[in-house]
Amino acid sequence: MTQSNGKTACKAAVIVFPGSNCDQDCVRAIRHMLHIQVDALWHDTTNLSEYDLIVLPGGFSYGDYLRSGAIAGTSPVMQAVRQVAMAGGAVLGICNGFQILLESGLLPGAMRRNVSQKFQCAQTTLTVETTRTVFTNGYTRGERIHIPIAHGEGNYYCDEATLRQLEENDQIAFRYADTNPNGSVANIAGITNETGNVLGMMPHPERAVDALLGSEDGQRLFTSIVKAWEGQRRATTNA
Repeated sequence: MTQSNGKTACKAAVIVFPGSNCDQDCVRAIRHMLHIQVDALWHDTTNLSEYDLIVLPGGFSYGDYLRSGAIAGTSPVMQAVRQVAMAGGAVLGICNGFQILLESGLLPGAMRRNVSQKFQCAQTTLTVETTRTVFTNGYTRGERIHIPIAHGEGNYYCDEATLRQLEENDQIAFRYADTNPNGSVANIAGITNETGNVLGMMPHPERAVDALLGSEDGQRLFTSIVKAWEGQRRATTNA
């Protein structure tokens, strides 16, 4: 994050892998909601130090061969993503991006095929489980929001010890509220790292930023990021 004329100037990068198909949706949502520079970068990028927000979009990276996100998780760019996360930058993985975060070890757990063994594409109702993160501070804990899903392997799994840790550390960001569309453990739809600056979620908030799309509930996920940046800027100014 840089300062320009007393205002916060932030930049976002959307990482494009072979097979990504939601990258431009993410680019448009960020431009529409955050009004900041956003660049679509190929997966061979090795330096992301100038960016404050990194988005790993949905799609079918490398055709989902081996496992969803498995090959992309070893791409050169992921070391740079890791460095941004360790420096406190915001990292958002949506759908296939969530799978990539799991495969790269940036988030705990694994992803399995939907229990229905079918691709699920539908509007879902989520419950906001935490507001302490960069991505959820604009919501209310317990609030129900409507965000669509589109995935065949969204069945999040972790062992009992990891689940207990996620719950104790307030790392569960979203749960499916009414119907669990994929069989994920504890109805989990999205989780964060311990510090709350890395979020992986199966639903697509970039597809819920305009009433014409059926919901505007994804807007506050993006505006929460701005709110967090503004808080960081004030803290830096007052230090």
